[in-house]
Amino acid sequence: MATVTADASRIDENRAREVADRMAAAAGALLESLDAEQAAVARRGTPGSDAESDAERLRWYYTPTDHGGLPLKDMRPAQQSLVMQLVATGLSTAGYNTVTTVMGLENVLDHVEGWTVDWGRERGRDPGLYYVRIFGEPGGDAPWGWRFGGHHVSLNNLIVDGAIRSTTPCFIGADPASSPLLGPSPLRPLGGAEDLARELVRSLPPELAARAVLLDRAPSDIVAGNRARIADGDEMLHLPDIWRGRFTEQRLADRVAMMDERAEAGSGYDAADHTTLALTTAPKGLAAAELDAGQRELLRALLDTYLGRVPDGLAVAPGDTVLDAVHFAWAGGTAPEDPHYYRLQGPRLLVEYDNTQRQVNHAHSVWRDPESDFGFDALAVHRAAHH
Repeated sequence: MATVTADASRIDENRAREVADRMAAAAGALLESLDAEQAAVARRGTPGSDAESDAERLRWYYTPTDHGGLPLKDMRPAQQSLVMQLVATGLSTAGYNTVTTVMGLENVLDHVEGWTVDWGRERGRDPGLYYVRIFGEPGGDAPWGWRFGGHHVSLNNLIVDGAIRSTTPCFIGADPASSPLLGPSPLRPLGGAEDLARELVRSLPPELAARAVLLDRAPSDIVAGNRARIADGDEMLHLPDIWRGRFTEQRLADRVAMMDERAEAGSGYDAADHTTLALTTAPKGLAAAELDAGQRELLRALLDTYLGRVPDGLAVAPGDTVLDAVHFAWAGGTAPEDPHYYRLQGPRLLVEYDNTQRQVNHAHSVWRDPESDFGFDALAVHRAAHH
């Protein structure tokens, strides 16, 4: 059975069905509220039975591009509320708070950029440009799923035989990664995921740090990018490749190319460096089995900032045996102001985090299950049983 956890034996099947029921109710209420024109944009075919819809379901983004589906800006306020109720069914309270904070950062980013970035539309940084798309018919035993995404958010969920089977890829970013608030503490939506990892790498003795730190320079982005499937040897995708289609306006294409060139120049990476950091089936870095008790607890806490994004019971922190096989790899400096990247990789687990852009104030984080992203294996089991 496919699960959304690094420790399949500990999944709560009843919980997976309860969450799926709530998702179906929320998705059904949203669809009922849409007019025919809205529904035509929001809906696609049943997962596993429609090639065109399946191809669309596997497309995901974290750039400020068209994510596919019905955007919030094209809905009435009551419909927007129904979308957010659906989003909440797939997240823990902390996960929901983080995602909605990231959405609100579009207003902050607009201010940071002096309201000058347009991306070929009336408003370039727009909290209304978060999109929902529902695949199939919510409820029942037939597969169905839903996706919610926009700049720095991508949530992908698949339900099969009445239970939630996949919640990955799950991407959350933050730009700015840190922004001032009134009082002494800044707003840092991904602060825990960054600080715990830095504390872990700085706790390592020299002989272990030498194996955990792959390079003293960080890449300009996560390595897997927005690939639908991860393969051995994958190297970092460049910025022009993680948008939906190509820009028709040359000035926008030139802007993205220039951003990519500057990011690459800032990272100092060459072809050999990208090969060093390439994804591999055998994890790179340091195995948790070599950590002491305190470091293992740091690793558990770090993992929880990813697995804890979804409702309780859907993703459980791995037991000791599975944790031993999780590898921790780092690239970049270890001071807060240093560009940095890290990776957690183990059985059915790939986590990536980077904070390098905008003078180390633009963070990306993603949680993936290479075996079951988008519910690949769950759909295969369902087809075998019913066809």
